Amino acid sequence: MDGRDEYALATFLQRLQWGLLALAVGWGVWLLAPVLTPFVLAALLGWLGDPLVDRLERAGRARNTAVIVVFTVMAAIVLLGLLLLLPLLQRQIVTLVASLPNYRDWFIGTALPWVEVRTGLQLVGWLDPARLIELVRTHWQQAGGAAATVFGYLSRSGFALLGWVANVVLLPVLTFFFLRDWDLFVGRAAALVPRDHASTVARLARESSEVLGGFLRGQLLVMLILGVLYGLGLWAVGLDLGILIGIIAGLLTFVPYLGPATVVVLGSIAALVQFGDWQHLVGVAAVFGIGQAIESYWLTPKLVGDRIGLHPVAVIFAVLAGGTLFGFLGMLLALPVAAIANVLLRYAHERYTQSRLYAGGHPAILLDDYVAPDDSAASRDDA
Repeated sequence: MDGRDEYALATFLQRLQWGLLALAVGWGVWLLAPVLTPFVLAALLGWLGDPLVDRLERAGRARNTAVIVVFTVMAAIVLLGLLLLLPLLQRQIVTLVASLPNYRDWFIGTALPWVEVRTGLQLVGWLDPARLIELVRTHWQQAGGAAATVFGYLSRSGFALLGWVANVVLLPVLTFFFLRDWDLFVGRAAALVPRDHASTVARLARESSEVLGGFLRGQLLVMLILGVLYGLGLWAVGLDLGILIGIIAGLLTFVPYLGPATVVVLGSIAALVQFGDWQHLVGVAAVFGIGQAIESYWLTPKLVGDRIGLHPVAVIFAVLAGGTLFGFLGMLLALPVAAIANVLLRYAHERYTQSRLYAGGHPAILLDDYVAPDDSAASRDDA
C-alpha cells in the first residue's frame, strides 16, 4: 500500500467517524426532544437579542446592564402582545363557537349540494345522523378501540400539560442566561475548532448567522404586519371572525403561500356563511390583493430581501421534515439547519468551481483584451 492509498484510507475513516458522530447526535436529539425544546427556543431568543446587547456594550453599558435592558424589553413586548391578543382571541373564539351551527347548516345545506350537483356524488346521505349511528353500531369494536386510545391520550395529556407549564416557566430563565453568556458560549465553541480550519469555520458561521438572522427578524415583522393588515381588513369588510382569520393568516405567512391562501379560503367561507352575497366576496378578494401587493412590493424586499438565499420550497421542506422527524423541536431547528446547509452548499459550490475537476486538466484562460483571429482572413492568405 503506497502513500496515496494510506491517505485515502485515513480520509475515509475520518469521514466515517464524522458520519457516525452525526448519527449519534441525531439519535440523541430525537430521544431528548421534549427536554431540549425550551433550551433551543431560549437559545434562539438569546441569539436574536445578542446584537442589541453588544450594541449597548459598545455604547458604554456594562454587560449585565445591557442584558437586563434587552431582556426587559423582550419580556415587555411579549406581555403586551399577550395582554392585547388574549382578550381579543377570547371574544373571537366565543363568536366562532356561537356561529358553528350556521357553518354546519351552510356546509350541509349549501356547500355539499353544490358539490353533488357538479360531481354526481351523494355526500349528504353520509352525514345523516341515523346513518352515522348505524356505522358506529356496525364497527363498534373499532370505535371502542379508538375511544380507548383517545382516553389514554387524554389521561397522558395531564402530564404533557404539566411539562408545558414547566417549559413556559423555564423559558425566561434560560433566555436570560443565554443573553448574558452568549459570547462566552460562542468563544468556547470556537476554541474547539481545529486551528487550521478556524478561519473557514468562522466565515461559514458568520454567513449562517447573517442568513438566518435576516430571515427570522424580517419574517417575524412580515408576519406581524400582515396579521394586523389582514385582520383589520377583514373586520372592515364586516366579517365577525375577521380578526381571528387575520391572526391565523399572519402566523401561517411563515410558510410561503399558505398565509394568503388562508385569507382567501377562510375569508370566503366566512363571507358566504355570514352574508351569502358576492359583494363581501369581492371585499375579501380586495383585502387579499392589497395584502399581496404590500407584501410583494414593500414588506418582503425591505424586511427580508433576496440575500438570504432560502427558497420557499426549502423553507416548506425544512419545516415539514423537521416536524416529522423531531416534532416541535424539529420545527424550531428546521430553519437554522436549512440556513447552515444553504451556506455549506454555497461554499461547496465555490470550492468545486475552483477545483481541478471543474477547470479540467488544462484550463483555458481568456484575457479581456484578447481578440480571436479572423479565420477567413487566414484562409485567404493560405490561398
